[in-house]
Amino acid sequence: MTRVHDMGGRFGDGAIRPESEDDPVFAEDWHARALAVTLASGFLGQWNIDVSRHARERLSPKDYTRFSYYEKWISGLADLLVDNGVLTLDDLRDASEGDHPLSARMLKADAVAGALAKGGPADRPSNIAIKFEIGQDVRTAHPTANRLVDGGHTRLPIYAAGAKGRVLRLHGTHVLPDSNAHGLGEAPEPLYAVVFPASELWADPEHPNDEVVLDLWQSYLEPL
Repeated sequence: MTRVHDMGGRFGDGAIRPESEDDPVFAEDWHARALAVTLASGFLGQWNIDVSRHARERLSPKDYTRFSYYEKWISGLADLLVDNGVLTLDDLRDASEGDHPLSARMLKADAVAGALAKGGPADRPSNIAIKFEIGQDVRTAHPTANRLVDGGHTRLPIYAAGAKGRVLRLHGTHVLPDSNAHGLGEAPEPLYAVVFPASELWADPEHPNDEVVLDLWQSYLEPL
């Protein structure tokens, strides 16, 4: 079962308007603050990026469809802070004074540039054998789902379920989001770039000769 966020390739939601060079980076001042507080909170070390993505996915369908992009971010963050015991609902309603037990981990302004430049690499060593070769034909799992946790986080989009593609590149072995988002460990496994014809993903693509490249973990794939 997929959640409301899995909207890629869905028909009827209108055209996507690409941003232009003249568009501001943030449409509203509070958007920048929402991004900043989300990143700063992540440096407290109480969750990982996959947990945070799943928090936004778990917003109620009613809220998810009516919230703007950064409303989703700040709402997911509020859930993360409470779920992980960093703050209480009362704390969110009324800011309290005094030092927080996690204040020593605070990301200070002069460290932001270096922290962002460093990033958060997700490549890890793994003892799982590489199963597919470059150029090999594969098929994605059907239906798309987290095989470890019912209703859990996964990076295989529903529009690519059961699709036939070809391995374009091996990225090495990387943290498996399906496990990492649920506190089950990083469980690294091979990660591939897989190329799909547009006609394999959609019944009536506007440009049938287009191709779509998805980065997919080995457990999402099976040989043809």
